[in-house]
Amino acid sequence: MMLKLLLKRIILPLVTVFAVCLNANAQTITLKGKVTDEKGLPIAGASVKLKNTGSGTTASAEGNFTISYSGRPNLAVSAIGYTTREVSLTGQSQLTIALPEDNKVLNEVVVTALGIKRDKKILTYSTQEIKGDVLAQSKEPNLVNAIAGRASGVQVTSSSGSPGSSSRIVIRGGSSFFGDNQALMVIDGVPVDNSETGNLNSGPGTNRIADIDPSIIANVNILKGAAATALYGSRGANGVIIITTKNGGLNKKPVINFSSGVSFEKPLLPQLQNKYSQGTNGVYYDGEKQKTSQSWGARMDTLKINGQPAKVYNQSDLFFRTGHTYNNTVSIGGGGAASTYLISYSNLNQQGTVPTTQFLRNTFFAKYSAQVLKNLNTTFQLNYSNSQNDRLPEGYALESPVWTIFTAPVSYNLQPYLNADGTQRLYRFSRNNPYWVLDNIKNHAGVNRFLPTFTADYKPLSWLTVTERFGADVYTEMDRYHESTQSVSNPNGRLVDNNTTFRQYNNDFIVSANKTFGDFNVDVLLGNNILSTYSENTYANGVGLTIPGLYNMASASTVKYSEASYLQRKIGFYLQSNIDYKRFLVLSLTGRYDGNSVLSTDHNFYPYGSAATSFIFSEFFSPELSQVMNLGKLRVSYGTVGNDGSIGPYSLLTPYNSVTIRNLAFPYGGQSGFLVSDVLGNATLKNERINEFEAGFEAGFFNNRISLEASYYSKKTIDGIIPSVSITPSSGYAATSVNSAIMRNRGIEVLLNINPVKTQSFSWDMTLNYTRNRNKILSIYKDQQQLGNGFTNIIVGQPYGVIYGTKWARNAQGKLLIDDNGLPFAADEQGIIGNINPDWIGGINNNFRYKQFNLSFFFDFKKGGDIQNNVDGYGYFYGTPKVTEDRGPRVVDGVNATTGQPNTVSVNGQAYYQRANGVLESVIQDGSYVKLRNVSLGYTVKPSWLAKSPFKSATLSVTGRNLWIHAPHFTGGDPEVSSFGSSNGAQGIYSFSVPTSRSVDFTLKVTL
Repeated sequence: MMLKLLLKRIILPLVTVFAVCLNANAQTITLKGKVTDEKGLPIAGASVKLKNTGSGTTASAEGNFTISYSGRPNLAVSAIGYTTREVSLTGQSQLTIALPEDNKVLNEVVVTALGIKRDKKILTYSTQEIKGDVLAQSKEPNLVNAIAGRASGVQVTSSSGSPGSSSRIVIRGGSSFFGDNQALMVIDGVPVDNSETGNLNSGPGTNRIADIDPSIIANVNILKGAAATALYGSRGANGVIIITTKNGGLNKKPVINFSSGVSFEKPLLPQLQNKYSQGTNGVYYDGEKQKTSQSWGARMDTLKINGQPAKVYNQSDLFFRTGHTYNNTVSIGGGGAASTYLISYSNLNQQGTVPTTQFLRNTFFAKYSAQVLKNLNTTFQLNYSNSQNDRLPEGYALESPVWTIFTAPVSYNLQPYLNADGTQRLYRFSRNNPYWVLDNIKNHAGVNRFLPTFTADYKPLSWLTVTERFGADVYTEMDRYHESTQSVSNPNGRLVDNNTTFRQYNNDFIVSANKTFGDFNVDVLLGNNILSTYSENTYANGVGLTIPGLYNMASASTVKYSEASYLQRKIGFYLQSNIDYKRFLVLSLTGRYDGNSVLSTDHNFYPYGSAATSFIFSEFFSPELSQVMNLGKLRVSYGTVGNDGSIGPYSLLTPYNSVTIRNLAFPYGGQSGFLVSDVLGNATLKNERINEFEAGFEAGFFNNRISLEASYYSKKTIDGIIPSVSITPSSGYAATSVNSAIMRNRGIEVLLNINPVKTQSFSWDMTLNYTRNRNKILSIYKDQQQLGNGFTNIIVGQPYGVIYGTKWARNAQGKLLIDDNGLPFAADEQGIIGNINPDWIGGINNNFRYKQFNLSFFFDFKKGGDIQNNVDGYGYFYGTPKVTEDRGPRVVDGVNATTGQPNTVSVNGQAYYQRANGVLESVIQDGSYVKLRNVSLGYTVKPSWLAKSPFKSATLSVTGRNLWIHAPHFTGGDPEVSSFGSSNGAQGIYSFSVPTSRSVDFTLKVTL
């Protein structure tokens, strides 16, 4: 009885309470949460897991997730680029988790040669990554311009402010005397063409990477040295720009992004005078009855015309307009459990500061990736672009309107441009009226381009991957130039049709393996590359338009037609092995064996490779020291690569050319006439070779809050190709091509990243880069000491790209020699008067974030680098540069060439500057500058404000470009430009190109 009573009154109630508690503890709770970053923006695809249970889910595009739990487990939330957070669950049903960025993770994985991703920590060579959002922030239509100043070792030069104009990108200085020194462009593992095309008259064309929409780019990686680029063979000898495009996301609902921007551009003009009228020696010419190209007339503030004060016509303000650029982009991306997709369309409409000039670009991009089988992944993508470019002649051309605007007298009204009888109204005889040019001269280029790529990755074993990648680059370009009758340069009119077809096919078959053997990790890659490049061109030039205004080749009275086609094939076999020991000692070996169809059978196959090592000494640090310096690495590499960019198809042969004998040009009388070229083909030509040594140091402090990378390199080009050296006339030829040149580049690169402040509400990031390159010509050919190269010269013992020409005569003490008329004069012998290579270049970028606001500003610098300022040079004769406003008498500082005594003879300004016009040294200016290249202010709307709207996020930004330029020794508009395009011989000259612009951009971006 006592036992029953005990069970009934004490034990049973206790069991009941225990059961109730147990049931309560085992109750299932549904947790609805959201994952955001420190700004409160959602993190799509974040991983949410209940630790030690195997249960988990993935955050949606809005960062939302739902998960059920019981008891009191720990919830682990992680995402790429963010620090993992753990939260103890104690019955919550709602939760918001903010993940901080992880600086240590952000740059761990980078894209290297052939699109292979590697851990940056164990790389044995220099590479630098630029994020896609940084490129987009610049608001540059051309990707190359967006890179300018942001990477060490990289120099970008614009050619013109005309819409669609080319830009040049060179890594670690020029490697070849001739050919193309620009870096190779690679998109998702496939090389693409970046030739300059589209201009049928004077001035630059368009570099074809301008066909790519920057908004589809996820990141750009820059491979600099031979050890980094050897896998690309001879095409990678000048460095490689690796472009990686964006993807969709696994288990991600469709996300629609839309951005719309408009910018306003004002031209950066040279310094011109507006105080003196048309005329000479202080006498006014009216430009109607008295014509002259000179502006050495009467002062405008004293001049009266028909009894009224003369009106000042600011020719640049009247001619140039405010340019407008409209850029609209829409994309949709997402994916399921085994596939992702991204589709993007963009429309760019750039209306230039010169009326009638424009660049229109429509691009479509689609990318689909799928896991077809458990161990097979495929990706197919297509990039299509259509561009239409209208431009006008620039530079020296008689048809160039910019020349006439910059040299026109301020006393003459250029409008109307027609006389009463319908002829051109001209204030001078040898150049067209610039307003007549707008309506009667046009250079149009239309391009359709396709870039398809297919990639398949198959993993038969966990440590083995087989990759097949096929890519193509196909475009057609139709260019047309027309010049109406009555043109000063072609009075009977001119018409040019130029059609180009380009096809390039690239295939890589790669087998890669990764295996761990005790303390060693071995990564081996073996591959084969096949590249086929075909181009076809037809060119027709017609003069004498029988029907004015009918721009059809059938209306030309005389037509010359030519056509050409080129086919080049390359095949390469490559091997790379990376061996690391305990993650602190790394050895990388690369080898490639290339074959090139354009070389002779004795030289068409050639091997090269690289060896590199790195020592990560921070692996031996104590825990206390690692908290201060988390990374310390030394690396050394040596590589040798071939370079055959100067050898085109059929260049080993001696061709026949159309001939002109005395005054008879063939075809004549219906008969064609050809003679063998006077340049003898050299069938023994072989590729150039570049040998490069590189040493580097990398360090990270305070969990990469401060990171430093410094590199020293020394590279030498041997067997450099000289396409035309003189040979004895008794051979029957004037010149031939040889492998003989030697050139050296040595330099230092420094990259510093600092994150001084980082809190939940405020952060500050700063990046600094510095580059110093020294170049020297060691040999040309036998005893030859000098070669011409466009606007520069190649001289043994001097840097590549010195300016050579007439210079002032001086005595032994360097004083100017003055003639008996009181004027300095040119020396009997020409000499070196400038060097286009900068002493150093650099950049500083600051990015501030405060809650929903983001502010960034970017300065870049160039110290040294001379420029031939032809706007001033020719202007000295015309009397148009700002400096010519000082026209009073002056005694030129110097000594009389006859007596040796100090000069005392006074001369006026016109005589002095017109003498300077004939001496090239007088127009060589130091191109040093400090440029506020980019300023951007953005505001991201708080997510809570959009809760009841269809938008997930919205950002408004204002961006300024070229807002301030300090160039104390340069009198042109922008010291960065090179007026005649991106070729080797067209650098260091400022000559009547369309001015670059200062612009302000407004952009709205929303996500649905």
